[in-house]
Amino acid sequence: MNQQPLTQQLYGALADGHWHSGQHLAAALGVTRAAIWKAIRQLRDAGLGIEAAVRTGYRLRSASVPLQGAAILEALPASIRQRVRKGRVLWRVPSTNSELLAINDLPAGRSDFLLAECQTAGRGRRARPWLAPPGGAICLSLSWSFPSLPPDIGALSLAVGVAAAKVLNGLGPLGVQLKWPNDLQIADRKLGGILIELRAEAAGPAYAVIGIGLNVALGSLLGAVRTTGTEPIDLVTAGIERCDRNQLAADLITGLVETLRRFEQQGFAELLPAWSDADALRGREVTVSHGDARIHGMADGVEPDGSLRVHTESGLQRFHSGEVSVRVRP
Repeated sequence: MNQQPLTQQLYGALADGHWHSGQHLAAALGVTRAAIWKAIRQLRDAGLGIEAAVRTGYRLRSASVPLQGAAILEALPASIRQRVRKGRVLWRVPSTNSELLAINDLPAGRSDFLLAECQTAGRGRRARPWLAPPGGAICLSLSWSFPSLPPDIGALSLAVGVAAAKVLNGLGPLGVQLKWPNDLQIADRKLGGILIELRAEAAGPAYAVIGIGLNVALGSLLGAVRTTGTEPIDLVTAGIERCDRNQLAADLITGLVETLRRFEQQGFAELLPAWSDADALRGREVTVSHGDARIHGMADGVEPDGSLRVHTESGLQRFHSGEVSVRVRP
């Protein structure tokens, strides 16, 4: 008996983008036509674009390849596969980061990864919601165990951004840029975000969970994301019409593991030139929101410790945290 939720089974049946009659789907999945209709509504509510036609049935507006743990593991290079202890894909979880944060037995230099098609409590920076439809995003969390807390740990999200941008720009001429401290952008529109969560002991090991959310094909959710105050873009809008999400996930995991090993050994300084090349803020007038303060100035790159440099009327200031927006003069 199939233990997968009906919505997951139905998404898998429709993923080829062809028309499927409600009667055929009900028979294939061993449920009633009413159950199929209810699951279709749930998938639509989750943001999945499903077309319906009388006497024809249902189909996805765009074909999609479901995420598969085995396919991702198989696509990893042997050297990276040796570093991965466990890799999983789940249909629905509150948060992939929270799932991995609950693990406390990962050996140093090893990694677990988790992806989900649906997150009920996915979040970005400052606990903002992260919206993603089934089949339309990459919701990836990867854990890493450091033998001791790296001195440059504050720059970890920047190092991760460098790794992710390199992978994404390998898909085509996307021009992915990095907005301090953890956004992936194309032409000032948000393609993805990074969320680092850390558990560390004084003079002991450190356990990091790295969450990456990427917009692949948001469809109707593009408008919903705008209501959160973010101007989004996805890979489809950027010109990558067909994306093998399993291969993309494997490439991201490979890039992350390689970068984490370098970061552990050499810190952020070696990655700083690559960050500077992709810096979306340098030379632009910005406002940094830091607590209740609003500081205006000209962004001037980042320091080796990951802090943002801003030239203000009172001189050069460095920020280790805060929200940054580009100033638009009337």
